Amino acid sequence: MAVERIKQLKDHLTGASGSGLSAMEKKNPDDVVITMAIRTPMCKAKKGGLKDMRSDELLTAMFRAVVAKSNVDPAIIQDIHVGTVLTPGPTYEARTAALTAGIPQTTPVQVVNRFCSSGLMAVTGIANQIRGGQIEIGLAVGMESMSANPDHGAHKMSDEIMSHPIAKDCAMPMGWTSENVAQDFNISREDMDAFAAISFQRAEHAQKQGYFQSEIVPIEAPKISQDGTRTTTLISQDDGIRPGTTAANLARIRSAFPQWGKGQTTGGNASQVTDGAAAVLLMTRRKAEELGLKILAKYVTASVVGLEPRIMGIGPVYAIPVALKQAGIEVSDVDLFEINEAFASMLVYCVRKLGLDHSKVNVNGGAIALGHPLDKSFSLSCSFSCSQLERRKGKVLVTSMCCGTGMGAAAVFVRE
Repeated sequence: MAVERIKQLKDHLTGASGSGLSAMEKKNPDDVVITMAIRTPMCKAKKGGLKDMRSDELLTAMFRAVVAKSNVDPAIIQDIHVGTVLTPGPTYEARTAALTAGIPQTTPVQVVNRFCSSGLMAVTGIANQIRGGQIEIGLAVGMESMSANPDHGAHKMSDEIMSHPIAKDCAMPMGWTSENVAQDFNISREDMDAFAAISFQRAEHAQKQGYFQSEIVPIEAPKISQDGTRTTTLISQDDGIRPGTTAANLARIRSAFPQWGKGQTTGGNASQVTDGAAAVLLMTRRKAEELGLKILAKYVTASVVGLEPRIMGIGPVYAIPVALKQAGIEVSDVDLFEINEAFASMLVYCVRKLGLDHSKVNVNGGAIALGHPLDKSFSLSCSFSCSQLERRKGKVLVTSMCCGTGMGAAAVFVRE
């Protein structure tokens, strides 16, 4: 019996009773599926459309959008996981925001923080509860207001930690890790600017074509004038995209970190500091069919890895192969990759090292063009890619990100 149970659990992990792409695409009533993937606009921190919105207000708005867009009675949501990194008193904010938005007190809330993969950890936590039979339906949210809660970097560490040859690197700024990646792996400033320019160009094209509109929920955001007058305005699109960006334009931007390496990382080839939120509703296929909901994609598996903190940006190079192996597929089976563009240096290296076709990577632009609200990179890329997979008639999505302190994460999905 124990051997059979292990086999059943392994089958659930790959989504079928075998291996490979065809097995992964098979449908089972116990599959974990996504029926909703939405996001707010992503707006420049301190400057953009959400800059005057508190993090609890942003989270409340996200929950309200879930109630309005999910096509389910919020009372049947059995658990909520919220990924957030910088929010003070995060569990208080998450719980009170859910209640304020109309989710009943019978639905519990948990907060998850694994830096940039916090949104993925929220999704994975809900998916694992569904697979384990604890719940049938759950909600994963990623949210960050970097205007309200700016990133001040690592806390002061003890002398013992700062004398450790590896642990001390966890306290170093992210810009340092970008310069280390560029130097260690011979990535030029020209390569970084070229990849960054493509991100901006793809995002500009996608916005002009209206590709993002099906996933964006407009937000009534407060606007506070210099005299303190508070009004509201409807924010309905991303505001970090810079139209007309070219590699030549980016080459003129000065180094953001001239004190490290060759100073190749700039404000033009690194992710933007951004405000925003995203949400993913997951349930069993059985439950989705019972409720008559459209299934967007099946969650297959996720991986997390650790690596040297000093080159944390290359986490996807280790996390993606683990996720692919768990799913029983190869790089060639994947139609779309969403790799969080923390810095252009790490994206260049990941694409080259994994041998990826860049035309399949971040096809609508990434964090360099659209912004990186820390925790929600996974749930955001999920909303991006579910719609993009359908548009391109693709089947398999892999999403991945690096995480501060030296970690990487990845996940695999199959479009219906």
